[in-house]
Amino acid sequence: MPPTPDAWAPGPDAPADAPGAAPRPTADRAAARERGDACPGALRLHRADDGALARIRLPGGLLTVPQLLALADAAEELGDGALETTSRGNVQLRGLPADAGPVLGRRLRAAGLLPSDTHERVRNIVASPLSGLDDEGHAAVHPWVRELDARLCASDWAAALSGKFLFALDDGRGDVAGLDADVTLIATPGGALLRLGRATLARPVVEPVEAALAAARDFLTVAQGRAWHLREVPDLVPAGTVPLPRATAPVPALGALPGGLSVQIPFGRATTDRWRLLAGAAGPDGVRLTPWRGAVLPGAPDGRLADLAAAGFRTVPGSAWEGASACTGLPGCAKSLADVRADAARALAVLPAGPPVHWSGCERRCGHPAGTWVDVLATGQGYRVTAAGTSTDVTTDEMAEAVAEARRTK
Repeated sequence: MPPTPDAWAPGPDAPADAPGAAPRPTADRAAARERGDACPGALRLHRADDGALARIRLPGGLLTVPQLLALADAAEELGDGALETTSRGNVQLRGLPADAGPVLGRRLRAAGLLPSDTHERVRNIVASPLSGLDDEGHAAVHPWVRELDARLCASDWAAALSGKFLFALDDGRGDVAGLDADVTLIATPGGALLRLGRATLARPVVEPVEAALAAARDFLTVAQGRAWHLREVPDLVPAGTVPLPRATAPVPALGALPGGLSVQIPFGRATTDRWRLLAGAAGPDGVRLTPWRGAVLPGAPDGRLADLAAAGFRTVPGSAWEGASACTGLPGCAKSLADVRADAARALAVLPAGPPVHWSGCERRCGHPAGTWVDVLATGQGYRVTAAGTSTDVTTDEMAEAVAEARRTK
């Protein structure tokens, strides 16, 4: 996947409401904040054009093999026969019956995927997928993941967090620190740095998980239900004292790694047969889903790469698919103006590799990456391709050429 800017702070400044920028506060948005967010969960399903949708939070993207197989069974028996990952390393089931919540909940509890009914939507934790797998001197942050998740679920106040509030636990390499989470912990030799929102400075902390929880609790106290994200409450973001370090390895490379395998799931969606193949290739430590719609398989042997590639997983670096993402589009989403995944797949067959690019079926731009990206927005007559502040309206047939030019010049 193409590298992100080598600093962990946000990329080049963009106008508010532009791709990659924080949205401007508005009266309508403030009113929506007071009503609460509509993020789906494992129990609170979202009604889409293709049926109900459930989103299962997976702190750190961690899945055991039995849990992965349980999700595949649920998707096959209750949903549309596929699983899809999100930009936070979570999993979604689509095409569910409207009343599937109770039976799905029972399945998830039995698999250990629903430790708290009241807190299931706030378990939004991303973590460095390669933590503890290589010899680059980075910290092992997955113990932080488990502690933070357990303490969130045990804290009554945490249930009031938005389903959009995000924690990022970075092992020092700078991968998830670039996601601009609400609360970011960056491991250091003596403890951690705490970054709040999109601040360019951080502050050292000795008890990382305690500091992360305190920041979230302070946010709730100040926001009083008027905000979903810490960046919307600027007075809560105190000036830090430590500049953000530079990233050393922003995104896991595809293929064989020192500690296992890394693959990309095209558009994050695969049939249950493919997920079962992934489970069969995994080692005893299961699978780590990444915020880049990939999967890391700790301890998996190199010999499984060929089978995974034959099944449609991306296993070789340097293709146009790296850094490419798309929303659901038609026919799953009524708001979409195009079948964006089909159009994107045709374009990616001829596109060169380059910076991140995201296809969206409507102005909401669901699932877009952090930072800056080439924005490809369906218009009803074709697409609007935006990069570096310049937009071009093109037909669907012209879209691939416009995206290629944007990737070359971005």
